[in-house]
Amino acid sequence: MATKKKLLTEQELLAMSEDEYMNDRQLAFFRHRLEEMEKELRSNAGQTTEHLRETAVVPDPADRATIEEEHALELRTRDRERKLLKKVQAAIQRIDNGDYGWCEETGEPIGVARLLARPTATLSLEAQMRREIRQKMYGD
Repeated sequence: MATKKKLLTEQELLAMSEDEYMNDRQLAFFRHRLEEMEKELRSNAGQTTEHLRETAVVPDPADRATIEEEHALELRTRDRERKLLKKVQAAIQRIDNGDYGWCEETGEPIGVARLLARPTATLSLEAQMRREIRQKMYGD
């Protein structure tokens, strides 16, 4: 890359025409967003590890129970973030493979607005709605 182009803003991204869908600038925008998410998730995991190591011995059972509940909540949050981190890394891999932004069920564009809201999306809104209806109907 001889010259590094400035990243698009969300407004510029939304203003682009459909025939520019998932061009190099759009992919660069989403790669940057996903890499920032990955960095933040990794940082949060490191902070949790440090926080759990810093736990002091508390003699009062009520205080100890409160601390244990806070730790359990923090660990549940980090577990959700760990799962999100895998989705973020998979999305970056899809950018590398040329599959990012395309519905894995229909092959149709997922859409810029949906990807802005959920950069790890793998299904178009319609395909996601169909999947959720099937899950409700069949409990799968």
